[in-house]
This record gives sequence, C-alpha cells and structure tokens, in this order.
Amino acid sequence: MKSARQLAAALLLLLAWGALATPPVLAQREPVLVPAVSQSRIEVRQGFTGARLLLYGAVVDPESGGRAGDYDIVVVLKGPTEPVRIREKERILGIWANAGSSDFRSAPSFFAVSSSRPVSRIVDERTAAIYELGTDFIQLSPSGQIDPEEQARFARGLVELRRRQGLYQENPGGVSIAERVLYQARIDLPSNVTTGKYTAETFAVRRGRVVASATAKIEVVKAGLEGQVVSAAQRWSFFYGLGAIALSLGMGWLAGRLFARP
Repeated sequence: MKSARQLAAALLLLLAWGALATPPVLAQREPVLVPAVSQSRIEVRQGFTGARLLLYGAVVDPESGGRAGDYDIVVVLKGPTEPVRIREKERILGIWANAGSSDFRSAPSFFAVSSSRPVSRIVDERTAAIYELGTDFIQLSPSGQIDPEEQARFARGLVELRRRQGLYQENPGGVSIAERVLYQARIDLPSNVTTGKYTAETFAVRRGRVVASATAKIEVVKAGLEGQVVSAAQRWSFFYGLGAIALSLGMGWLAGRLFARP
C-alpha cells in the first residue's frame, strides 16, 4: 500500500509539473525527470538500525506525448566525501605489520547504485565512468606519488572493504518502471552511515546515452541526546573541550580514591 501511495504521489507530481510547465518547456525534444524521495531527512537516534529509502518519480517525454518509452533508469546515492588512508598489511616473521598505504582525498562515505538492468548492458564503460555508474567507477581522487597499478589495487581494496561494511552497494535490476512513466528504487542505509548531506542522482538512459538527469537532496542527522551533544560540541567547542578534560581528570581522581590501598 505504501508503494502504491508513493507511486500515486509521483503521478500527481507529474500532473502538477505538466500543469505548470510553459509551452516552450513542453516543446523541447529531450525527456525530463521529475524525482522525489520518501524521506528528505533521516534522524539517527540511539539504537538506530538503518533506514530504507524509496526514490521514485516520473519520466516525461514530450516527443512521445508524455510517455517515457524505452528508457533505462539508474539511481546513484552518494554520501558526504571524506579523506581516507588505506593501509596494506603484510605478514613479516609471523607478525602482521603495515607494508604500504595510499591516501584518497574525497572518497564517498556511502555509495549505492540501483538500475533497471545491469549497468554494463545499459551504457559503455566510458559513459559509466563519466557519471560514476558503479563502484568500479567511483572517483576517489588519490593523492601523492604512487604507481598507477598499485593505486588501482588500493582503490579496489577500499571499495571491497566498504562493500563488506554495507556502505558501497550495487543492485542491478533494483529499479522498477511502471507504465513506462513511473519508476521507483529502494536503497538501504546501514546503521553505520555517516551523517551529513546525501545526493541522489537519477539518470534516464536511451540507446546507451544519458538523455536526462535530476538530483534530490537527503540529509542524515543525529537526533535526541546524541544530536544535542554533537550540536553543543560544534557550537561551543572550546567549553566542550574544557568540560571533557575536567571530566577525564575527575574520573581519574575518583578511580584513584576508590582503588587506593588503605
């Protein structure tokens, strides 16, 4: 029932867009994407176990009287980027030790791709790389001087590590298209997601070419007591630091008094 209601909402969104669109817009030959998300704000509270996002919308094709026709849809959800250092372990004399490392300036903290078919059957590798349509095409922005082959090996290691953590996902066939107009995709956010601003990009592809794209914003924030602590730490960072030091000293003094020998 919930999916039906949200598809109906997408249809209403489509009708509203058609009613407000001006004749010059409707006269264009390229299709238009009208996206929406089930939740534009996700609150992370104590005991948060994850969330399921529904990304849905409509494809308007003025050339065919509003029906989308033979399109494929690819949805890419990205979390905030962050610098990452990947270290490689090597067994030396029976002990695991750091053998090498590589730095990446802007690795997305979360990355998920959902498509109506496998991406390899929708576009070629060059197009997939341009639009980052898959975990193999994430633009990680490596830094420092390093051999390209070794750099690629570290990049694969980062992707595999985050895939095991549920932070990098691929779901070929995860987008369904109804009546050749409405589409929907579900993406699961795990409990260990990073807070911040997320971007959901939707692409309409026809004959291997991206013919329309649209972007929706999603915000993941801490709420409840944890959110208040984070907000206080950011707003009054100096006093928060002093309080943390005072608390540590107080706990140390109390532990010393409790466990001191008579």
